[in-house]
Amino acid sequence: MARRDVVAEDIVMGAGGNPTIAAHRLVPGDLTGFRAMNAIFSDGFGEPQNYADHPPGDDYALAWLSNPSNFGILGIVDGEPAGALAGYVLQKFEQERTEVYIYDLAVLEHHRRKGVASAMIAETRCVARECGAWTVFVQADIIPEDEPARALYRKLSHSEITALHFDIEP
Repeated sequence: MARRDVVAEDIVMGAGGNPTIAAHRLVPGDLTGFRAMNAIFSDGFGEPQNYADHPPGDDYALAWLSNPSNFGILGIVDGEPAGALAGYVLQKFEQERTEVYIYDLAVLEHHRRKGVASAMIAETRCVARECGAWTVFVQADIIPEDEPARALYRKLSHSEITALHFDIEP
């Protein structure tokens, strides 16, 4: 999977005094972007214990960024990070096919409903096309606070499956 930096076609807004919104795919070695992504997840989800309190070290972050099965995307508003998406390219076993999984997606509260998430999902679709994936999938919580995310996913998807998520101790 080839990675690329933000280019002109990534910009989804910007005319008529509107903010410029872009999706920037992180590249190997982009520790600054990786740290910004983690900070956005911490703030966007209100979960510093999962993102900011114990961030991965540089070696781990560099290895994550270098793994072609991982990708991170920053949503940029007027040149500043405003959203983040972390995803994975999954090679399936049941058929010779690949899926792309959006694991985490967050937009800072004051930048929501401006198209930041849509721009990051559009870039994720580019990742999927580049690796020949047959689908992109995402999960959302079944709680009232997650209804805006579910509404966005419904708008962009062709199907919705209700599932339960279980965490199993290793």
